[in-house]
Parts: sequence; structure tokens; C-alpha cells
Amino acid sequence: MAVTPFGDLPLADRDHDWDGAAAVDRVRSWADAQDEPNEKFRRAFVWYDAEEKENFGSYKLPVADVIDGRLRAVPRAVFAAAAVMQGSRGGVDMPAKDRDRVRSHLAKYYAKLEETPPWED
Repeated sequence: MAVTPFGDLPLADRDHDWDGAAAVDRVRSWADAQDEPNEKFRRAFVWYDAEEKENFGSYKLPVADVIDGRLRAVPRAVFAAAAVMQGSRGGVDMPAKDRDRVRSHLAKYYAKLEETPPWED
């Protein structure tokens, strides 16, 4: 199990729409990850199952999309991932030991947005 390193991606506009499935498709194309995920593809996610890293289904909590040819963190995606970490949509299946690191990763984007993560309220 692995938390991706914080990539400090540039932020998309705060009101940029978020469609996770469409974003993953665009990231997959941008990363040239047609057959299996690669490191470039991985940058769009906060967490993945390192034991199954060759499977697209192992990647969870997407927070980025390709906008104008560049990978950008989408605020609405960050908020959605944080909500999932709080149990929304049934939560996410990941080891307890990774949860604090995932929250830390997301909190860095919250700081860039000058917001407070929901687990700090």
C-alpha cells in the first residue's frame, strides 16, 4: 500500500468542474498509460495499492486532471477525496496506517487553497 508523494501540482480554477471518470481517462491518455499505470499516471492520485500497481483499479482518490495539456490539482477533486476520507460514499478501503499520510497529502492542497481540511474542524 502506498501514498503518492505530494507533487505540489498547480491548482485548477476553484470552480473547475470535476468528473472523476473523465479525468482518469484524460490522465491515462496524457500519461501514455494505455496498457497499465505508470509513474506519470500515478501522480494524479493520492493512494494506490503498491502490491497491485499494474492494475488501474488499484488507484484511489484521484485529485488531478489534464487541463490545457498540464496535470493540475482540481479543488473539487481534493474536496471530494477529503469527503471520502471522512466516510462519504462509503469511505475508501485502505490500511489504517496510510490514513494519516493521505490526510497530510490532502491537507497540503487545502493549505494551497487557504482552506481547513474537514478533519481539523
